[in-house]
Amino acid sequence: MEIKHLHTFLTATKTLNFTQTAKILDYAQSSITAQIKSLEEELGTPLFERLGKRIYLTEAGTQLKQYAQKMLDLDEEMRQTLSGQNESNAVLTIGAQESQCTYRLPDILNFFKQRHPQVKLIFKPVHTIDIAKNLLQSGTLDLAFITDTLKEMPVLHKEMLIEEYLVFVASPLHHLNEKNLLTAEELAQETILLTEKGCSYRTQFEHRIQSEGFYPEQIIEFGSIEAIKQCVMAGLGISLLPKMVVKKELDTGRLIEIPTSIVLEPIFTEIAWHKDKYLPSYLEDFIQISLKQYKKFNEKSNN
Repeated sequence: MEIKHLHTFLTATKTLNFTQTAKILDYAQSSITAQIKSLEEELGTPLFERLGKRIYLTEAGTQLKQYAQKMLDLDEEMRQTLSGQNESNAVLTIGAQESQCTYRLPDILNFFKQRHPQVKLIFKPVHTIDIAKNLLQSGTLDLAFITDTLKEMPVLHKEMLIEEYLVFVASPLHHLNEKNLLTAEELAQETILLTEKGCSYRTQFEHRIQSEGFYPEQIIEFGSIEAIKQCVMAGLGISLLPKMVVKKELDTGRLIEIPTSIVLEPIFTEIAWHKDKYLPSYLEDFIQISLKQYKKFNEKSNN
């Protein structure tokens, strides 16, 4: 039973005139007659009764009318769902570091939810591009915000968003508050508050300081950047963090930046997805919203 034939049948039930039905659907009248006849032969019963120049629905035709409408509605629902237009069951799984989730993504999510209120959002922690690649390849993630050094990943499609600036910070009451330039040796003697292992900038910092022959004597590991900030402000130690997460505290004097001789590779945030992934309309929109919003972040940071 063809959907086209059901659509023709429903139109004919409204007009009760094959000529008018043909005009509405832009078919030849012979095509309308053939489609109705095909339905009648398939169902084994007349659907219209022809009395002179007029037609009337038979009892079977009246019953089919109800089923045909349900079938057409279900067909439309199926097509919208598969094309990504029906978002009632859509789920978008995104990977990102805590810093991006806290300081960059709220504006993006707010705008996205205004345009796609039915799409469910799930966030998962992603600390490095290697983790992101594995999760995107397995289909665990639809999209990832990656904060790491630049690396070639042919399997991923990536768009550059912004360069992140890393700073060592301490309480203004810390004994290093008047230090002009902190060396790797001096840094290794301090209590250092760091994010969890695997974090891109922690990994780079540990590799660089160890390459100079020094190993920090005291590292305290936290699962939360906000916890690190509070402990640094309380004088527990110093930390290496993206400048965006401490900008407010630096501006208000609750934290100070500690200059260092350690040179780290530039860190960038990119948005990435698997190069072969099908992008439904709501995912394409999320990407475009993100690109526009990060452009504003760039403009703000350059002013």
